[in-house]
Amino acid sequence: MKRNVIVFGLILGAILCINMFIMVHRMYANPGFKSNDVLGYTLMVVMFSMIFFGVRDFRNKQMGGVISFRKALVTGVLIALLGCTMYVIVWLFYYYLFIPDFLDVYINHVLNQTAEADLASRTAQMNNFRSMYNSPLMVSIMTYLEVLPVGLIVALVSALILRKNRVAAQD
Repeated sequence: MKRNVIVFGLILGAILCINMFIMVHRMYANPGFKSNDVLGYTLMVVMFSMIFFGVRDFRNKQMGGVISFRKALVTGVLIALLGCTMYVIVWLFYYYLFIPDFLDVYINHVLNQTAEADLASRTAQMNNFRSMYNSPLMVSIMTYLEVLPVGLIVALVSALILRKNRVAAQD
């Protein structure tokens, strides 16, 4: 299991980081671009499909085609944790060393997409967000919260789909 977790977790982390670099570059290069939440979460689910493939690979190659729900879930969660941890670490270095003005760019981007009626409440939200970003610990927690919930859901669904008990495998 350890090998699969490391290989697929690192692949997942690399894919998440590449996506992060692309999205940050788009915000800096084209401040007027409109983000699409549906497309963003769809891409995130596709990126997290590495969890499914990692659990399936582990089941088929090391477990003889049989894996319990618990073992599949643990494998998927570990892959998600490794990939998300890589994402968080890379973000911390990228943010603090290369784009310390990112928060200003991001807040400007969000406020430019906000309807006039919602501008006051959204500005207050963004000011709260800015204050949370003063602490590297809070930056880490918020960055985990961007991606880890999706990874955990994909790990759960993958475990449900891929589980095979010994009795069911013999049929």
